[in-house]
Amino acid sequence: MRRSSLLAAAVSLTAAAAMTIGGAPSASASGGNFVALGDSYSSGVGSTDNYLNGCDQSTAAYPYLYQQAGSPSSFSFQACTGANASSIESSQLSALNSGTTLVSLTDGGNDVGFASVMQTCVLGGDSSCTSAVSSAESKARSQLPAILDTLYSDIRSDAPNAHVVVLGYPEFYDLSRSSGCIGLDKTKRTALDNAADLLDSVIATEVAKYADFTFADVRGYFSGHELCDGSAWLHAVTWPITDSYHPTADGQSGGYLPAFNAAL
Repeated sequence: MRRSSLLAAAVSLTAAAAMTIGGAPSASASGGNFVALGDSYSSGVGSTDNYLNGCDQSTAAYPYLYQQAGSPSSFSFQACTGANASSIESSQLSALNSGTTLVSLTDGGNDVGFASVMQTCVLGGDSSCTSAVSSAESKARSQLPAILDTLYSDIRSDAPNAHVVVLGYPEFYDLSRSSGCIGLDKTKRTALDNAADLLDSVIATEVAKYADFTFADVRGYFSGHELCDGSAWLHAVTWPITDSYHPTADGQSGGYLPAFNAAL
């Protein structure tokens, strides 16, 4: 992987300090009024065969696992598959109020058309894949910052007393093991990993502008569990197609939940 061992060590130490055994929330993080916002990475797509509703919310998703272990005073599960900043604004933020003390969020991928990029890379050649990735990266640089600023500002306005944890996206492939791994070629895998890194960088930069917002980087937690690793916590191209490139139940409990807890 491209990340340094120092980053991995830092992530591991932070997680160890913030979590109790098994990934449960620390005592200080328990209680409060918790609202889970976001897209399919927060609703839990890919983590179950039995979703709770049309938003593909799962009892294996990290927000649900957190509230089960931490028993907050209230829990509002708003995250929905396919959500982008606009739909989060129109259909999820109504759950926030001055009594909200904790908010989780994943957003950014759908705002730059990442689902379409994945489809292009799976069905098309290297040239069409890298072109689609380049277009999404351009949107991430030029358009996404303003989109996220509006969303974060509105979250802060609607939930002025909340700690807001914004979680990023994992790299999909372990490029160090790519040569012996079936599926997309290394050109496509590298482009997709680079795009995920850029997306996380843009999100982290915007999060840093807001008081009591924390960026939770999940990439270190997925290290050793990416596609091409022996124990992957992500789906490759699979059926149903909507599960593709989403975390498995292990990815939610072993990747996203510890990253969320560490941010607390």
